[in-house]
Amino acid sequence: MTTMARAAFLTGPNTIEVESLPVPAHGDDDAILRIEANGLCGSDLEQFHTGGRMGAVVPGHEPLGIIESIGDGAADRWGVRAGDRVVVEVVLPCHACRQCAAGVHSACENSPGSYGYRPFDAPTRLIGGFAEYMYLHPNTVMHRMDATIPANIAALYNSLAAGIRWGVTLGGVKPGDTVAIFGAGQRGIAAAIAAKAAGASRVIATGLARDAHKLAVARELGVDDTIYADSEDVPARIEEITDGRLADVVVDLTPAAAQPVRDALEAVKIGGTIVLAGLKHGHPIELVTDKLVQKAITMVGARGVEGVSIRAAIDLIESGRYPLEKLNTHVFGLDDIPHALAVLEGKVEGENAIHVAILP
Repeated sequence: MTTMARAAFLTGPNTIEVESLPVPAHGDDDAILRIEANGLCGSDLEQFHTGGRMGAVVPGHEPLGIIESIGDGAADRWGVRAGDRVVVEVVLPCHACRQCAAGVHSACENSPGSYGYRPFDAPTRLIGGFAEYMYLHPNTVMHRMDATIPANIAALYNSLAAGIRWGVTLGGVKPGDTVAIFGAGQRGIAAAIAAKAAGASRVIATGLARDAHKLAVARELGVDDTIYADSEDVPARIEEITDGRLADVVVDLTPAAAQPVRDALEAVKIGGTIVLAGLKHGHPIELVTDKLVQKAITMVGARGVEGVSIRAAIDLIESGRYPLEKLNTHVFGLDDIPHALAVLEGKVEGENAIHVAILP
């Protein structure tokens, strides 16, 4: 008897249609994943509102699940067996180019596609996380995770991986550093957690008045000081908080806003580092570049997450060191994805979201 899987297809702008498809058979080199959860982020919102660019597709690029069945060759290559819980990296790498050789799969030069975004050659359309089952291509990169962790908490792995990579790895955070995080979304709070875990002595987070619930959670998770950017002078407050020493590292995760980039130049110390992780959607930003020179600032762009950061995020989740349940505020099923996205976007009155997960 053929197993059927429900899947949510993005068929046009702001249009999700749930269908049932047969779960395909797999061969020696591939597998089938039973999806437990899929986290949502800002790129899901953009994909939903634009309808994507690749025709009808099953979105969902942060899948977490249980290996339902697997070929012997795939099991040996991936080091997993049926029944193991894994998280799946979004990009399907070629494993042959320079970037793949360096372990930077997200920048693969010959990627055949990605889960939830760019369809690739597969025996099914079940290649995204908004579904009950997902096909795993032989080129897939995955990581094992403890199956006893609640699925909604385990689904935080991608947000935490971004926080680790953007807030610590790229910023070069060291014990004793002061780190300023601009933006109090799920990845901003994750960056704050990562900075504290790396030994930062002081972490400062900014947000807007409407982010009061996020900043409250940020304080519960280790942030020392919070600043309301729509009513306070951010650089002046950071100078005051640090007794004039300013921040060793500033991480900007704010979407579309130009002022945080200018504020970062003022708030970072001489010889400090600025990490730009918030997309500005093509809007040009005027900068006084003399500040970069005079303060010897290192400015670096953040693009996606890598396997090393994902592994570190899994380790952090499995450690139980932080009450991460405070981050996952909402869970929804496949039939409620448009509503889930509206909640994440802050468009549902009375619903204060930080991290939202789809549990099919």
